[in-house]
Amino acid sequence: MSDAAPTPPQPQPDAYTQPFWDACQRQSLEAARCEDCGHCFLPPGPCCPQCWSAELSVCPLSGRGRVYSFGIYRRSYHPGLPAPYVVALVELEEGPRLVSNVVGCMPEDVRIDMPLRVRFEASGEFVLPRFEPAEEEGARR
Repeated sequence: MSDAAPTPPQPQPDAYTQPFWDACQRQSLEAARCEDCGHCFLPPGPCCPQCWSAELSVCPLSGRGRVYSFGIYRRSYHPGLPAPYVVALVELEEGPRLVSNVVGCMPEDVRIDMPLRVRFEASGEFVLPRFEPAEEEGARR
């Protein structure tokens, strides 16, 4: 019997999302960008969700964003995800939104529009982008 903690559910990459997960493995965030209209979007797919163009490239992301919406899970739905934990829709500085976890603070401290920065964490065979509180740009001393 192993004393290792259970692994949380793992991503299931496909042909479109594999480059995103490969970038995360390198501790980098990337999104798809439309070459025709400039729209930067997640999740990546076969065409731009704004103009339907198939001319896509990669958009490097800063890893900075804000809480757009969130929920606090107070019940554990998987042994690898002990409660409480925060699931948030993070609006990235470049525009795309990403569902992730807010870590590095108490769940009760999370608020809408809270500034965040990405923090990469190993989870099973993947490196996942999670987000932690960040200082406001003008608030640094």
